[in-house]
Amino acid sequence: MELTSRIAAMIEPSLLAMGFILVRVRFGGAKRPVLQIMAERPDGTMSVEDCADVSRAVSAILDVEDPISSEYVLEVSSPGIDRPLMRLDDYRRFAGYEAKVETVMPVEGRKRYRGRLVGIEGEDVLITVDGQTWRLPFPLIGDARLVLTDDLIAASLKGTLLPPGADEVAKVAAVAGDEELIEDDAAAEEPAGEKTA
Repeated sequence: MELTSRIAAMIEPSLLAMGFILVRVRFGGAKRPVLQIMAERPDGTMSVEDCADVSRAVSAILDVEDPISSEYVLEVSSPGIDRPLMRLDDYRRFAGYEAKVETVMPVEGRKRYRGRLVGIEGEDVLITVDGQTWRLPFPLIGDARLVLTDDLIAASLKGTLLPPGADEVAKVAAVAGDEELIEDDAAAEEPAGEKTA
């Protein structure tokens, strides 16, 4: 199992218990590697205080489990409005919005798609590009994210853009606008302690 999958398996149960959905785990960088944890509440919100709470919880778990032997920086953030699409259900939930999708190998001679998400059929993602609907096998998708458009911003401001796992109670709270949406750059960064190989 690759490092990011192992870390996700370590931290996800605790985040769920705290009321957060784990969106993505990434690790990379040459000089000073960064471990990026992307999370949000079921209603799509993530305050600066939430980022700090998640950062403390994740730090405690990683200190015990010690999956990374070298020094690194821990960064906790929200997915932002132009969020990455990580799970198959993301494509169903955000159908109707514009997205950029890249496959790891060509599908009918093409790897890059920018168009409107139609939804899913079985294990396939449907996206319409220039009037043509493409069927992309979910396992072949390497990278995908929503595109920042006026429609996406308007839905986010109204609180109607909810991630997978959101229920009606969360939708009511989001529409009330009680929580603050933060972008990727409003992340809580915490240097991890020095580690030796």
